[in-house]
Amino acid sequence: MGIIMVSVIYSTTDSVETAKTIARFLVKEKLVACVHILPKIESIYRWQGNIEETHECVLLAKTSERNIQKTIETIRSLHSYEVPEIIVFPPVGGLKEYLIYVDEETV
Repeated sequence: MGIIMVSVIYSTTDSVETAKTIARFLVKEKLVACVHILPKIESIYRWQGNIEETHECVLLAKTSERNIQKTIETIRSLHSYEVPEIIVFPPVGGLKEYLIYVDEETV
């Protein structure tokens, strides 16, 4: 087995319910092996010329390289934001057994 490429996709949502809906769908469809939900973060950002402050949730989804684009498209289609934050962190390494797990759990 060659080098296994696993990435983390980071996204924020407006609620835990939205985060769980997205996470369940991604795992059910085998686009990701697992999603961590951080239920409450404070966000301060500029949007359409205004400074905004809000509570959000963070999704950290682990997926294989082959599923990155489809996972991004799926998150966007299920998301409530006009422009959802979706960022892919490329791999620099990891526990080999975990990388194999992610690769085997994703289609």
